[in-house]
Amino acid sequence: MQIRPVLSTALAAVVAATTLTAMASPAQATNSAQTCSQQVTMRGYSDALDKTTYQGAFVGDLSSLATDLRGQLFALSDRSKVFTLDQQLRPAAVTSLADENGRALDSEGLAVERNGDFLVTSELEPSVRRFDRHGRLLGRLPVPDTFRVAPAGHGILNRTLEGLTLDHGGRTLVAAMEGWLTTDGMNTRRFQTWQRHARHDFRLGRQWAYTAEPGYGISEITATGDGRYLVLERSFAAKVGWTAKLYLADPRGATDTSDIQALANDQPGVRFAHRTLLADLSGTCPSLGAVSHIPSQANPLIGNIEGMTIVGREHGGRLRLLMTTDDGESASEITRLYDVTVLLPH
Repeated sequence: MQIRPVLSTALAAVVAATTLTAMASPAQATNSAQTCSQQVTMRGYSDALDKTTYQGAFVGDLSSLATDLRGQLFALSDRSKVFTLDQQLRPAAVTSLADENGRALDSEGLAVERNGDFLVTSELEPSVRRFDRHGRLLGRLPVPDTFRVAPAGHGILNRTLEGLTLDHGGRTLVAAMEGWLTTDGMNTRRFQTWQRHARHDFRLGRQWAYTAEPGYGISEITATGDGRYLVLERSFAAKVGWTAKLYLADPRGATDTSDIQALANDQPGVRFAHRTLLADLSGTCPSLGAVSHIPSQANPLIGNIEGMTIVGREHGGRLRLLMTTDDGESASEITRLYDVTVLLPH
């Protein structure tokens, strides 16, 4: 697979790094033609996975990306598949997932534990399940009752647990709600944490609130390793197509909202996570010559971006990200991988 138009083997070298902090090549000077903002650079993209299959499984519907401690990269399909990607970002293995009754999941978020187990969210119930590398179901984590889809709770169908990431050396699991609870303001999103208390025992931890862009849902989150989180928000509108924005969220000092039943947007007396816009990916990133099958798509480079993970760090502190779109098995959508660098503000 060739990442185009400006990269050849650099991204594959990052993915092949033995640790997430390793970087295979020195930092490259930022090319202004690739710059989305002072913090974000779009290095290249690839459509090579689009409408392909591997061992009979459709390689698409990609909703999340994650790496393990060795730097092995995994792509989660919301059709209950986990693809292992090789150094050239091609499928090398596929694992099927199922719930307790053998039914497929609406699998949206993926995190990989230190021992290699998969943690996977489904936005139907919602749920967080643990699977081993062979897809064997090992158990479920507790989920707040208020997150459950109505009438069991206040969640909205297909708008519940979406982004998932591990933090603090795997001791903290964090999940983000794609949409709002019906008891909350429409711009309010809740983040739920779990704390590890034993080798395979995650218990509910603190919860915090985040203000999303009006009309946007959270599609992915990634821990940066310093207590902050990259948050990917995206939206679709008929006249402009897909739009996406990358934010940095800092929940340190945020109020624990676990016992607050209703949250207005920016509710007085409640400290929401501090939120910093890093880049409007659809508005300021160059198109890099990409094409789109959606006639109204304002920036043809951007699609339904749902997956994001850190695959390396460059000299100078820039994070190397890999992002992916979810094509929904639609002829008008493309499975596209993006090579992105981010310089975090202090």
